[in-house]
Amino acid sequence: MIVLAGARVVLPDRVLEQGSVVIHEDRIVEVREGAVAIAAGARVLPMPGRVLVPGFIDVHVHGVEGRDVLDGALAVADVAARLPRYGVTAFCPTSVACAPADLDIFLGAVAAARAAPPARAARVLKAHLESNFINPAWNGAQPAHCLRTPAGTGRLSSGPGEFAADDVLRTMAARQESIGIVTTAPEIEGGLDLVRLLRGRGHVVSIGHSGATYAEARDAIAAGVTHATHLFNRMTPLSHREPGVVGAVLEAPGVGAEVICDGYHVHPIVVRLALQVKAAAGLMAITDGTAASGLPVGSRVRLGGRVIVVTPRSAELEDGTLAGSAITMDRAFRMLVEEVGTPLETAARLCATTAAERLGLADQGRIAPGALADLVVLDGSLRVQETWIGGLRLRNTDPGQSVY
Repeated sequence: MIVLAGARVVLPDRVLEQGSVVIHEDRIVEVREGAVAIAAGARVLPMPGRVLVPGFIDVHVHGVEGRDVLDGALAVADVAARLPRYGVTAFCPTSVACAPADLDIFLGAVAAARAAPPARAARVLKAHLESNFINPAWNGAQPAHCLRTPAGTGRLSSGPGEFAADDVLRTMAARQESIGIVTTAPEIEGGLDLVRLLRGRGHVVSIGHSGATYAEARDAIAAGVTHATHLFNRMTPLSHREPGVVGAVLEAPGVGAEVICDGYHVHPIVVRLALQVKAAAGLMAITDGTAASGLPVGSRVRLGGRVIVVTPRSAELEDGTLAGSAITMDRAFRMLVEEVGTPLETAARLCATTAAERLGLADQGRIAPGALADLVVLDGSLRVQETWIGGLRLRNTDPGQSVY
């Protein structure tokens, strides 16, 4: 039995100013204001001046600290091992559009990490495929030569490794137990049929990298879209005559929306406005983190086979195109509190609870009796001091070094 005593404990609806959290094995068994009865043999850890929040859940992360989840069979486990120092206790490894052989290796790595979880690492959730089936006019940093249409008439890459849409779909079908979220553009040829197919397989279908009109986006939501990939970025914007994908997502209560919370991809005021429209239960803070995340400005890594550079504001291709971000979830949490102005409990919901609810993770994303003991201990400046995963304490000595 372990008692975390005297911290500010962030619950889904309030903050306990002098709270106690009792952990037994891998679960939280008691949460209350003030002191608790201490069982014989219990270990008490005083935490004055600390803030306890639920472990962060990032549903859109490509990599961190120089490692990309598509870097090979061990890459997913490696990324999982690096994320806890930033407060992440669970994440969806996220791919970019790639060849079927690379997709198969990636999904095999996800399956292996889920079957035998790496020690002292973030929980590996089902994959998020930022898939081959997006609109090439809205691809951003996605490799254009890997894009296809579900109807099979999309462009083919030249030279060795040429593949068709059916090859990708067969790989997805063979590995469907490892796939959680699939991002697609429903307006491309065969897009709505793909939405229905993926929904029928039990996947969360997300609209993103899309040039859909408002009407087309509404049709996609009716067909089964329940998620939006990085709201506002790489999708048709909201205007007063054509509400676009953004308008359709904002008005749909059944669609949960990701927001990149680095303060640059989406201005903090726009995050605040989206929060007013969707409420915290409809928004998920994400990093869209790449191998650039956690690295100093000027670092050069790769995304989808292309060089990306860490800049003071984000991660970019060498031509200046935004290519995911370079932030980590602890920074996203601080941005929500310090720049958007959300209360601690709202920031915790955006960084953990909403994602858990949307993915059906009933025992994650909240500090409550019966939940997994997945916690983040922050100091008064909201910087990670410790991350607890299933009752295991991982202590940070500084942002770039962890001592377990």
